[in-house]
Amino acid sequence: MLIEFWLNGTRQSLRGADPRRPLLDWLREEAGLKGTKEGCAEGDCGACTVIVQDAGGLRALNACVSMLGQIAGKAVTTIEGLGPDHPVARAMVAHHGAQCGFCTPGFVMALAAAHAQGALPPPHVPGAPAAQRDPDPAPGDPALTEALGGNLCRCTGYAPILRAARAAAAAPVPEGLFAPPAPLPPPETTPEADFCRPRSLDDLLRWRAAHPGGTLVGGGTDVGLWQSKRLMDLGPVAFVADIPALTRIEPAGDRITLGAGVTIAAMRAALSAGHPGLVPYLGRFASAQIRAAATLGGNLASGSPIADTAPPLLALGAEITLASLRAGERRMALAEFLTGYRQTALAPDEVITAITLPAASDLRAWKLAKRRDQDISTVSAAFVIDARGGVITAARAAFGGMGPVAARAPALEAALIGAPLTADALAEAAQALAQDFTPLSDHRASAAYRMRAARGLVVRLAPALSGAPHAIGDIGPEGAP
Repeated sequence: MLIEFWLNGTRQSLRGADPRRPLLDWLREEAGLKGTKEGCAEGDCGACTVIVQDAGGLRALNACVSMLGQIAGKAVTTIEGLGPDHPVARAMVAHHGAQCGFCTPGFVMALAAAHAQGALPPPHVPGAPAAQRDPDPAPGDPALTEALGGNLCRCTGYAPILRAARAAAAAPVPEGLFAPPAPLPPPETTPEADFCRPRSLDDLLRWRAAHPGGTLVGGGTDVGLWQSKRLMDLGPVAFVADIPALTRIEPAGDRITLGAGVTIAAMRAALSAGHPGLVPYLGRFASAQIRAAATLGGNLASGSPIADTAPPLLALGAEITLASLRAGERRMALAEFLTGYRQTALAPDEVITAITLPAASDLRAWKLAKRRDQDISTVSAAFVIDARGGVITAARAAFGGMGPVAARAPALEAALIGAPLTADALAEAAQALAQDFTPLSDHRASAAYRMRAARGLVVRLAPALSGAPHAIGDIGPEGAP
């Protein structure tokens, strides 16, 4: 398999390289680019952040969970390619943003990507309100949280990094720095080969039929850990992220279909108008680097009881489409697809092709975890509630982390019908969760905590549906909105 890509403006042609090899390892050991660091090898700390650009745009990615086969045809920029004269690099020096320096390249690359996307908060302006004149931006600044949620500073020197981000925001983006200098030929593909980059869904189905035990790699944010943490041999691999049929987003009347290869970032953007309640929820999905790579189909295929996309999609009554050469296409409710702990209805020769859901809803979804960013759910919940005159007339509720599989809560739904939208009434209805779930205790939480937390999320519906503040971000420093 020939792997061709651009690295800091230079064309790389790798024949015979293992396409499963982490990009980070290749950069450090073969290309000799040591600025990209390994801190965690699981996409959590951001020290390995690089910038990747292709036809889908520019984004920051974690090199530790990106494989060589995934970057074929793309342009990769490392800290060495960014150079010391980039506005973010200059601002980090001017504002003393580096402490020990280990994590600094990752911070610079994450901020450079946000800078190129126009996503950094504006710099301070003389005469601006006091909150904007503060030289230390608030840690909760949404733009900075988005940009840096996937980067950890072991020295905890965040204040100068935030000042540097503000200072660099207004500087012009250097032209042509991240773009591929020229198009590369399409990657070689042979559907029968052990390593393949299918160009179409038909190619993928043929490959899957020939390799029913092989590994599909979309974003690689989960599969990458199989290698780095479990030391697994992935066997034959198909890299599927660039198949048009899997990256489609198609509204049709009151429904919208998302291809299985749609990233969490693209999903969040596509559903922001119709499902505004999903925007903050999916903002808690890992980090910008992970959201830019992780795919909707991959998250559901894991069968994890704490897969973040499952509760809202279950509450929305989503359907999932599967396909194979043997059986053709079949569609089922997502609730039927998730059959048990890390088990699904996916046959060995099948692939997930799409997820279909309502185009709009008043969905409310929340995630509880030990930290705000870059953490796995302890409990998550999603609700679609209809109410008239302050009384609930219809309810759909789904939870993650409450059992071996993310699932609807039929007893709770029944208890909610006819309940007034008051905290006391919702607390009473929430007692029905004991009929729906028997949570387990593990290293994330006890069973008792999970049940109490889930009931608390039900009670949260009262302020949420009335428009009252109900989340930490809604409350000011003195407890006032």
